[in-house]
Amino acid sequence: MLKGAVALVTGGGSGLGKAAVERFVQQGSRVILCDLPASKGSEVAKSFSDDQVLFAPVNIVNESDVTNALTLAKEKFGKLNYLVNCAGIGCAFKLYNFKKKQPHLLDDFAKVVQVNTIGTFNVIRLSVGLIGENEPDKNGERGVVINTASIAAYDGQMGQVAYAASKGAVVSMTLPLARDLASQGIRVVTIAPGLFRTPLLAALPEKVIAFLENSVPFPSRLGDPTEFAQMVESVIQNPMLNGETIRLDGALRMQP
Repeated sequence: MLKGAVALVTGGGSGLGKAAVERFVQQGSRVILCDLPASKGSEVAKSFSDDQVLFAPVNIVNESDVTNALTLAKEKFGKLNYLVNCAGIGCAFKLYNFKKKQPHLLDDFAKVVQVNTIGTFNVIRLSVGLIGENEPDKNGERGVVINTASIAAYDGQMGQVAYAASKGAVVSMTLPLARDLASQGIRVVTIAPGLFRTPLLAALPEKVIAFLENSVPFPSRLGDPTEFAQMVESVIQNPMLNGETIRLDGALRMQP
């Protein structure tokens, strides 16, 4: 199903998004790699040939950026089959610092929701029009949208109010999005990763990484981005997966 297909991946310059890009290419797909202009997205794209991966500088909350990426997909590759939303940001701050008498900054909360929730929605709403132009396959399917949430949507820890809220919204959008797009044969599935060895976590001290790994029941380690990419491929290959959020976390349930 991936051979000859075209995918658009946001946050494709690093971490989970980069792994998804690499997986698509390995399986014979062509990719529009979307990431911020200052990211490593252009560098990652250049590690492939132009007929495999093209870089599109995209801020996912910017309508014209997303539209330009979709135009690139249409003009260079002729179509769009799959959208994988990996772009996102984090925020660590308790609701209220009682020692400093300082509340959580409203702007910080709004920024996280703006990127993780509204940005994800923005890319979906603009991309499905192009996906909907595809001829349906034998199952009536025209394409698949895969979003990235987090187990923080369910087990948000202290200091994760903004992040958990933004990812919880992505989880809540999944079913109504699938219902909205069912008539066009477009599936929507969300993956909620646990602790993965992304650049952010890999930069932590080894003692901290070891502590995090021990908190995962089995396998007791950080997830590898390739395992996220494998799940992306599995979602695409299974036509009955729709309107669902899949936890990918080694049975981890985060504690306060």
